Amino acid sequence: MFYLFIKNHKTIVITLFSLLLLNSCSNQNNNNRPNILFIMADDHTSQAWGIYNGILDDYVKNDAIEYLANNGTVLNNMFCTNSICVPSRASILTGQYSHQNGVYTLGDNLSPDSLNVAKVLKKSGYQTALIGKWHLKKEPSGFDYYKILPGQGKYNNPVFKTKENWEEGYKGGVQEVGFSSDIIGDSSIDWLKKRDSKDPFFLMTHFKATHEPFDYPKRHNSFLKNVTLPEPQSLYDFLPSKSGRSFDGQHLEILTTRWIEFQNKQNINTDIKYPGMPFSIEGLSQKEIRSKSYQKFVKDFLRCAASIDDNLQKIINYLKESNQLQNTIIIYTSDQGYFLGEHGFFDKRMMYEESSRMPFVISYPKKVLKSHRIDDLVLNLDIPSLFLDYAGIKPPVSFQGRSFRKSLETNEKLKTRDYTYYRYWEHSPARPAHLGIRSSKNKLIYYYGDGLNKNSTSKAKTPIAWEFYDLVNDPYELKNQFNNSKYKNEIIKMHSELIKQKELAKDSETIIPKLDEI
Repeated sequence: MFYLFIKNHKTIVITLFSLLLLNSCSNQNNNNRPNILFIMADDHTSQAWGIYNGILDDYVKNDAIEYLANNGTVLNNMFCTNSICVPSRASILTGQYSHQNGVYTLGDNLSPDSLNVAKVLKKSGYQTALIGKWHLKKEPSGFDYYKILPGQGKYNNPVFKTKENWEEGYKGGVQEVGFSSDIIGDSSIDWLKKRDSKDPFFLMTHFKATHEPFDYPKRHNSFLKNVTLPEPQSLYDFLPSKSGRSFDGQHLEILTTRWIEFQNKQNINTDIKYPGMPFSIEGLSQKEIRSKSYQKFVKDFLRCAASIDDNLQKIINYLKESNQLQNTIIIYTSDQGYFLGEHGFFDKRMMYEESSRMPFVISYPKKVLKSHRIDDLVLNLDIPSLFLDYAGIKPPVSFQGRSFRKSLETNEKLKTRDYTYYRYWEHSPARPAHLGIRSSKNKLIYYYGDGLNKNSTSKAKTPIAWEFYDLVNDPYELKNQFNNSKYKNEIIKMHSELIKQKELAKDSETIIPKLDEI
């Protein structure tokens, strides 16, 4: 009996020691795995970052963005798969195209039961948090902590919802005093201070800025006050016939009308308060109205963006001071692009470069190259696979993206993909539903013009149309070349590839017409 006790006692001791050793290794592995800070703005388009060689580069406030670019890698060709807020955010979380995760339009929501990257990281030992704009309607899942704006949220004195006061829709939440970007930045730092430092973190900090109405804190009132901003080449593109595009689009004067209605108290949405009023267009010509509207619009946008840069710097400084910078992946991006007067437009949705390109910079001192740029074609649904790659986790089979880690860590020119596939589902007559592909040199877009009974879509169908752009000789997509015989062979090749890429994306809706039917 005594021998049995000793034997069992030794077994217990050995077992306990093994468990302690395993736990120690687990903690060590956790500590060696990088923290992941994913910071995302709303509509903060690449033209307004000051690092993409655009006409506004000398006019933006981008101290923190430049810091990240100098200490990390910038992606020149990151694209979203559906340029509208709710679907893009869903793709980043789920690693799936809209037709796979079921989030097609602004009217859809992401089910809490959906598999998302936060759930995978949390299960693997990461502390997970989400602070700021959510916009996916249902309660966030996969996060140990969340503090989110209901819907779009407000710029000034916003309401935030947490687990303790969650209610569906716009109910619930607690109002806080201040400007939204500042509160989101401070709240992110506060969570970082309070977290358990023995485990790595995955924090999603999402700013409401720079979404319409492009409001800004008082400290930026005088920024760009006496400056005349340069205008994009296609600002005065009033008619589709000039470029050969096949749709009207969201003209800048729609925004002008909203300003006038707001100041005349015709705008009944009390959450939307446009800054910088009053604004007058009395006695101005059509061209003068567009010019004046452009100056106000873009200045408001850049002032709004300046509040993000303020808080990016604040967060970076905290990571430096707390000695966490070296082991933290910092990503700053936007959920999609945005038209800043190009083609005479504002807003997004279309597959044109200004709308579908997502600005993207990543810094990770241990691995990612500094002052580096890559031209790889990358999609927003590739982002969660990158997270998991750095965390040492195999992506779930449902993820349709691929990690682009190797491109970030080497000077070799690697290809993440040869084509990007895009599909916009939220059909309306001015901005019809369409799908298309982009290579490094060309773009082919098919406007099928049908809402397909999806949420938030128009019942009015629009004529089928095609557009083809030579991105090498026409990077700003100023001329649709679909009917130019010079490009016949390239169009045939791209048409064939469009069918192939659609199949690879597992998109079965809408048959693409044969070329001989066009």
